[in-house]
Amino acid sequence: MAYQEQWAEELSLLKSILDKADLEVTKKWGIDTYTYNGKNIVGFLGFKNHFALWFYNGVFLKDKYKVLVSADGEKTKAMRQWRMKSMDEIDEKKILSYVNEAIKNSKAGIELRPEKFAPVAIPQLLADRLKKDKALKTAFDKLTPGKQKEYNIYVDEAKQEATKIKRIEKIVPMILAGVGLNEKYKS
Repeated sequence: MAYQEQWAEELSLLKSILDKADLEVTKKWGIDTYTYNGKNIVGFLGFKNHFALWFYNGVFLKDKYKVLVSADGEKTKAMRQWRMKSMDEIDEKKILSYVNEAIKNSKAGIELRPEKFAPVAIPQLLADRLKKDKALKTAFDKLTPGKQKEYNIYVDEAKQEATKIKRIEKIVPMILAGVGLNEKYKS
């Protein structure tokens, strides 16, 4: 990961704190993820301007120290981050209180359930491209509905037409290969 070295000392301290919790450590998405009975509880990572703990069902934490934020607003439903910028902000007692609350919530079955699948309409520019290219249309039709939805959203959420066109050019080889947009992040 790009910023792991920048925050090596801080991340090492977070790891030593999380290792004290009653959690199993596994690798998911290429990083340490702490789980309880197979349920994701907490993880940590370094970013450009901060390092963070994230709680997978953090939306249900009481957040008595008012440190949790949603990583990207509307898209993130359950996950919450605790961002820090210095070693001084790492407080073992506070961190473990949040971790223990997250474990307690997991034991109680408190989690955000996925929403029912709803297909997304194919954006017009992508539909036009599929109409022109039969091999691409065939490959797109073979994708699972979830993978199709990922591509539709990816193209549609671009604001400018030029960006939509660039995104379509980027995904064409992926569609032809039969892979999903976020395949490289799944483990």
